[in-house]
Amino acid sequence: MTDEASGFDYRRIDDVIHGRVRLAVMAYLSGAMAADFNELKAHVGGTDGNLATHLRKLEEAGYIDVEKRFVGRKPQTILRMSPAGREAWIAYLKGLETMLALKPAGGE
Repeated sequence: MTDEASGFDYRRIDDVIHGRVRLAVMAYLSGAMAADFNELKAHVGGTDGNLATHLRKLEEAGYIDVEKRFVGRKPQTILRMSPAGREAWIAYLKGLETMLALKPAGGE
């Protein structure tokens, strides 16, 4: 619900980002210009299939750009946070800051 004093509404938390693996992906990509799939997997964890599923959700939301190419004969997937993803990430972080700043009724 909405906290009247702060205007915070938990229903506005971006569910696309809020999932644990997707949150880790967005956090990593927010500090990297680009990352290949294996680099991201090493930092985020999970299986290839699980990570690919979460990346697809972020891509469908327009939050990441995915580039597939070959290096020699090996396929390589490069991931970048899109401009829309950066905006969503910043809004997500601001929402969390607002939520964490809330004080319980009667609290100091």
